[in-house]
Amino acid sequence: MDLPTPPLPTPVQAVATETPDGPGARLVAEEVAVALTCGGATHAVMMATPAALEDFALGFCLTEGIVARPEELLGLTILQRPRGIELRLELEEAQLAAFRARRRRMAGALGCGLCGVESLEAALRPLPRLRTALRLAPEEVPQAVAALGEAQALHRLTHGVHAAGFWVPGRGLVAAREDVGRHNALDKLAGALARAGEDRGRGAVVLTSRVSVELVQKAATLGVPVLVAVSAPTTLAIRTAEACGMTLIACVRGARWEVFTQTEGAA
Repeated sequence: MDLPTPPLPTPVQAVATETPDGPGARLVAEEVAVALTCGGATHAVMMATPAALEDFALGFCLTEGIVARPEELLGLTILQRPRGIELRLELEEAQLAAFRARRRRMAGALGCGLCGVESLEAALRPLPRLRTALRLAPEEVPQAVAALGEAQALHRLTHGVHAAGFWVPGRGLVAAREDVGRHNALDKLAGALARAGEDRGRGAVVLTSRVSVELVQKAATLGVPVLVAVSAPTTLAIRTAEACGMTLIACVRGARWEVFTQTEGAA
């Protein structure tokens, strides 16, 4: 007889704390190991928030180049394991062969989406040249960041997660996802946009974090022409965004921000 599958952990847990006034309690974001596997092989193990895992699996496959289209991910099984969660992918034969050929093992620390990449060539992979022209009006930059803040339900509870959102001129913020890892949040957003059939070339990704190179790589792979972030970029992120034709807007603080690349994208 098959044993029942244990429930997945909730994204938020209540924990006891000690304050100067005595015992207390607060809500804390859950963090678990999430393994993406296919054909008996593990491609990556990420530390992530156990929410929107379907979006995460599809988005990770898209941003890492495992699949080019959502329909190439034939199936997904989410399994609770003793020490984490397994996302078991079912791929078409061509994608499975590529998966095996370029498999990597990562211990996905929160600060680095590239941990465990086995070569410099894999870390600094070639990116498509972005051809889509998108301009944001000056007032849209703070509006997009403010809208993302309003969409962060998990952050309001825990003050401990990042978010990624998608802003479309004339429509506003159409999707947002949260995670303890900033690159995981972007992967979840990518999956959500793909499921909804959104044209990623017609909007901007908005991030609550600093901009490191893997976030630029993921956004460029999706075809996103504009990246907006509340914190600063790294020099490699700037060079990478410039090389692929992405407008990079960062250090957004209210009505002030800085445009680092492709300044014509910010009116």
